[in-house]
Amino acid sequence: MTSQESQPAPRSRARSLDAHLSRYAARTAGMTASEIRALFSVASRPEVVSLAGGMPNLSALPMESLAGEVARLVADEGQVAFQYGSAQGVPELREQITEVMALEGISAHPDDVVVTVGSQMALDTVTRIFCDPGDVVLAEAPSYVGALGSFTAYQAEVVHVAMDESGLIPAALRAALDAVQAAGKRVKFLYTIPNFHNPAGVTMAVSRRAEVLDICARHGVLVIEDNPYGLLGFDNQIYPALRSMDEENVVYLGSFSKTFASGLRVGWALAPHAVREKLVLASESATLCPPTFNQLLVSRYLSTHDWKGQVKTYREVYRERRDAMLSALEQHLPAGCTWTRPDGGFYVWLTVPEGVDTKAMLPRAITQRVAYVSGTAFHADGFGSRQMRLSFCYPTPERIQEGVRRLGGVLQDELELLATFGSVPQRPRIGADSPGPDTA
Repeated sequence: MTSQESQPAPRSRARSLDAHLSRYAARTAGMTASEIRALFSVASRPEVVSLAGGMPNLSALPMESLAGEVARLVADEGQVAFQYGSAQGVPELREQITEVMALEGISAHPDDVVVTVGSQMALDTVTRIFCDPGDVVLAEAPSYVGALGSFTAYQAEVVHVAMDESGLIPAALRAALDAVQAAGKRVKFLYTIPNFHNPAGVTMAVSRRAEVLDICARHGVLVIEDNPYGLLGFDNQIYPALRSMDEENVVYLGSFSKTFASGLRVGWALAPHAVREKLVLASESATLCPPTFNQLLVSRYLSTHDWKGQVKTYREVYRERRDAMLSALEQHLPAGCTWTRPDGGFYVWLTVPEGVDTKAMLPRAITQRVAYVSGTAFHADGFGSRQMRLSFCYPTPERIQEGVRRLGGVLQDELELLATFGSVPQRPRIGADSPGPDTA
């Protein structure tokens, strides 16, 4: 036997758990799974009161009437409803969408509306056509987790802009734009949720809206207005859309998920004409066309049902739940906690005493059968560990009361531990969680 034959066979290199790891595009490095998603598989159990997910309360919908509408749609228009359609959306629905937006002062032509598979697709498509890797997107702090996920996926850098109880602060917007410009970077757009903000629950003051638009126009920055909650004001107040004040520099995103049915996944974008063309092309390459059946069902609902009355019913349902949550927070939370008082939408933004880390506390809260979303999910820069989002849209008032009672007990225990042992510094997490039903 030769010396070469006597040598042991070379040990094979360790294999990656993912055989395709070297093939992925660089942008996938920014795709991170939500760290709390596994916890919410436990939180979905019936014994856990979930104050986490932003799910609409569909019990208010006229299900029997809608069942008949589905049957008539299949019988009358089945050949069309089950067929491919236009990438831009069904013309009748686009016309009706302009009528919905008119309630917020928007004057629009149906040709400038692009129907999408939920407003999340609209947001993702807008980011896709505007952002190159390294471009800067301005977003409120905190901001919608689904938006942060899209920005990260397209390798954009998120720079947060501070808010207060009256929404985005114009002075903070100016400072952010100046800082980005001084760093030699380019801001592509400002992303804002002006009405009943997700997750902060605040509304941009009407007096600030024109100023924010003027600042962006002067700096050559597009505005993306995301407004899924605009018709859900508890005092029946409808605020003027940013798009109603500036037709050329605002892309408006809307959705039927909060005012009709989220499972149909019908949203839209209203954009300046040239931008609309790019949106249609990008949407076509992603989905070919939005589902015709879903669009025709929404269209029939808008034409045959008292949809404005349905929105009024939703307002009443959610106002009752908001009141239940605010009352429970006053009753059960320990001293040092503060929270927003939304006049619409789905959410309360809670700030806990110094030293409490809401992300670290979440497993202990779920052990006590209550769930929330930590504030870190809504920041791209690792902040938010003293905050949490509480959702009041889905649970009954009685469940909200019980959930907040449990949460108050968890916070009290946490504060007692801090008083005994002190706080443990937490390493900030950079980057947004991927959105899911429990965080969206």
